[in-house]
Amino acid sequence: MMSTSKHSHTQWAQFIPLVTVFFFWGFVAASNDILIPVFKEAFHLSQTQSQFVSLSFYVAYTVGSILYLIISKWIGDDVTNKIGYKNSLAIGLCISAFGTLLFYPAANSNSFPLMLSGLFIVGLGFSLLQTAANPLAISLGTPDTASQRLTLAGGVNNFGTTIGPLIVSFAIFGAPSAGTTTMSIDSVKIPYLVLGAAFLLAAVFLKFSSIPDRPATATSGQTDKQESRRSALHFPQLVMGMIAIFVYVGVEVSTASNLPGYMEMTQGYQTKDIAPFISLYWASLMIGRWTGGVEAFTLNAGAAKLAKFLVPYAAFSVFLLVNAIAQHDLSHFYIYGLVVLVLIAADIASKGNPARMLLIFSVLGIAGLVLGMSTSGMVSIYAFTSIGLFCSTLWPCIFTLAISGLGRHTGQGSNYLIMMIMGGGIVSWLQGVVSEKIGIQLSYSVGVACFAYMAFYAWKVTGILAQQGINLDKASKLSH
Repeated sequence: MMSTSKHSHTQWAQFIPLVTVFFFWGFVAASNDILIPVFKEAFHLSQTQSQFVSLSFYVAYTVGSILYLIISKWIGDDVTNKIGYKNSLAIGLCISAFGTLLFYPAANSNSFPLMLSGLFIVGLGFSLLQTAANPLAISLGTPDTASQRLTLAGGVNNFGTTIGPLIVSFAIFGAPSAGTTTMSIDSVKIPYLVLGAAFLLAAVFLKFSSIPDRPATATSGQTDKQESRRSALHFPQLVMGMIAIFVYVGVEVSTASNLPGYMEMTQGYQTKDIAPFISLYWASLMIGRWTGGVEAFTLNAGAAKLAKFLVPYAAFSVFLLVNAIAQHDLSHFYIYGLVVLVLIAADIASKGNPARMLLIFSVLGIAGLVLGMSTSGMVSIYAFTSIGLFCSTLWPCIFTLAISGLGRHTGQGSNYLIMMIMGGGIVSWLQGVVSEKIGIQLSYSVGVACFAYMAFYAWKVTGILAQQGINLDKASKLSH
């Protein structure tokens, strides 16, 4: 049961403005999955070439993180400490807004490379946003609810990922009843210019919000031996965790970004009819993260247990509602409610231990992909879609495990983890390459390998942390 002390409360007046940032990068990331088939047809791309959309966006995170490290070293201080967290958020949003502006000349000149440049710059701004926003989400309250706040922020992120594909699809194709099948590159100009304007408004909003400019960070909990390490890279839990973040973001993004190709090439769907399924995939992450974020609220034991069952279906209802508003047929989505029960059972079985949760959900991810590769029709589509459920809580699990015990090196370690978000682009591209060799359905074996490594990390990191005096069961309430 969570503490009822007022000091354990999340600082909602500061947390709520912050999560607008999480919403935006979720909105854009999922919208890329709609751009992929649009660009593929308009620019006559192969499946591998179409994955350059994901590659350009996610590699920008790595480039941004490297620039962050270089600038920090040059000025002799951490960038966010030097300019402040609110300024970092505002500058990141302004950089991303500039990226969206490139969509206008790119569409006018019918230039795929310029489109990719725009997405790269959007990702570059998001890299700075991630660097500032994740520690902020953790700091806006006590450590008792730190990981839950990060999970809850992820749930808001996935509200953006749920509605993003629907709004962008509507902007390009119109309402489903319109029967539009033609795709024009010109149709992406206006929605992304509007998005850029929203970025600028959010930058102003955050600049004048009550978010702390230099939040306190926890640096305690290290032994003398740990404190003597000169770099975050001397901690094996971080180095292995960096690979885990790489493959986690990789399988999360590649499963979704290759789903339109799978549905078109093997199931006969038209591009305009795929948006609800992409929305369901990202809504699945929202369902899991809302469930994991329950403990960010101060609830008694009975209410918390009830919420663990009600909140996932509340999130599922949000998906159904936004798709009903978008005039999509919902009849074949109701059965997915049964798959949500698997998530709830897995969440309960983890007992709040992040390593155990990572292991259980990774095994379920493998099972979902194998089922998708070995079946067809709606069974295979829902099997691939369920990967959203099983990826939902892995970011806070890996992030928590990787920075455990880093103490004064926590900030540096966080930046290294964010750098590995490039896995979203590289693994997507790799799956595209594999799909042209063995077929797009079997190409999901790339995702199986990603989950296998995460399961290995979950098993291995428990012993590594135990050697450093960190008991995950005792710390579990901080990590769930």
